Amino acid sequence: MHLVLKFIADRQAATAIEYGLIAAIIGLALILGLGAFSDSLAAMFETISTTINDSWK
Repeated sequence: MHLVLKFIADRQAATAIEYGLIAAIIGLALILGLGAFSDSLAAMFETISTTINDSWK
């Protein structure tokens, strides 16, 4: 228990935890953004594909 309290009180440990949280938030934002972007990109290519296929008929 003493080791845990010492780790929490250490400034460098607090900074490392903060950086870890920031990295996790950035990673989550990238994953969510990529998901939204890939859906939009797939819809765009589907529209292009439909337009090209319809022009050959």
